[in-house]
Amino acid sequence: MKSFLAVLTVVATIVVIWYLACIPMNIKGVLDAAERAEEQVMPATAKERRNASALGLVAKNTFAINRVWSVERPRLPAPHQVAQELWKTTVQKKITSKRSLIYHGQVTLSATLLGFVIGTGLGILLAVGIVHSKVMDMSVMPWAIVSQTIPIIALAPMIIVVLYSIGVQGIIPKAIISAYLSFFPVVVGMVKGLRSPDAMQLDLLKTYSASTSQGFWKLRLPSSMPYLFASLKIGIAASLVGAIVGELPTGAVAGLGARLLAGSYYGQTVQIWSALFAAAILAALLVALLGFIERNVLQRMGMSA
Repeated sequence: MKSFLAVLTVVATIVVIWYLACIPMNIKGVLDAAERAEEQVMPATAKERRNASALGLVAKNTFAINRVWSVERPRLPAPHQVAQELWKTTVQKKITSKRSLIYHGQVTLSATLLGFVIGTGLGILLAVGIVHSKVMDMSVMPWAIVSQTIPIIALAPMIIVVLYSIGVQGIIPKAIISAYLSFFPVVVGMVKGLRSPDAMQLDLLKTYSASTSQGFWKLRLPSSMPYLFASLKIGIAASLVGAIVGELPTGAVAGLGARLLAGSYYGQTVQIWSALFAAAILAALLVALLGFIERNVLQRMGMSA
């Protein structure tokens, strides 16, 4: 109960700060709109203009405060505007509709999962090689670290152009970008996990004349499971980011990245924020699913999650 109240307090604080931030962000546009409307209905005589100006000052400020949370194209949309857009584009739209965030989320999710599988498989294989080979440890690991210093926003267009030039289109370029972001956490976590058994455990296996493969399957791999799942949670979120980034340079018409692009083109900030929240919710669901799998796997192995 205390943890729930703590989370609720943090969320309420963020929402209040968000509403307050809307005032300085949106007030200028609201006041400009109010002035244009006032000029259109301004009385003809000077006396009438003075009276209208004196009486209308308070009304203008009140109008601005009331309108600052309901601007059609705000600089910063209010929380209820984002929530309404999410409801409208998820519940009130058919899944097959091009305006449905569920439809766009499915497109991004497919590239995310494919890239995650590729990145996880590559990361595990590299980790196994690094742990069992001093040469790979000295050569591959530094390159894996250096690869993450390249900004993905600069690398993604290069990958897409190269793949397009050889006829590879569709989901594959996005999946490769997702795999690029997700493999590194898996490599680091898996290497740490495979090296987690202490010297006494390794010496005990040698005492029983266990082979390298037996040591891997019976000791190193089970010991690495907590580390692996921790890195998978990071990797799945990174994979989702990679899929979205991969949709941006292609001018995609489907996917959460496409919704971000469309909102940017037409100045629909509410659409942009709703797509961002949809991506965050999707990432949270994927991490929660991995957490559920982790608890079940570790319990069956006699470990605590």
